[in-house]
Amino acid sequence: MVCLAKNKKIILPLKEISKKEGISFDYLEKIFSKLEKSGLVKAKKGVQGGYFLGRKPSKIKLGEIIRALEGEMALVKCTNTQKRYFCPRDKKCLTKTFWKKIQNSLNKALDSLTLADLINPAVEFRPGFSKRKTKLTK
Repeated sequence: MVCLAKNKKIILPLKEISKKEGISFDYLEKIFSKLEKSGLVKAKKGVQGGYFLGRKPSKIKLGEIIRALEGEMALVKCTNTQKRYFCPRDKKCLTKTFWKKIQNSLNKALDSLTLADLINPAVEFRPGFSKRKTKLTK
């Protein structure tokens, strides 16, 4: 995704991405299949074919990318909102609220960062703050 974001408006073949990023072609095919199904990337077929971003990097949240590739994230089973998990300790669990707060913080952080944030080295993300600060260079 970073490679596509850096090469704006260029359709990149998987073989080129594989070479640039040092990732096996077969593995990339699996990754890009999931990304295409989620609408994060689009494919152009044919000789001049390849992949390009489905939206602007500033409109693609890191949480979306992770969920497209890995599914719903859950630090512990009981915090996964997509899979119903019955915990026998549910009613007497003293840590459930703690885990839910951590899970919510993780989701919030990942959904506050975009692909554009990753490719812009002048932007510093500071957890716990709602605004990003630009780094000052000396």
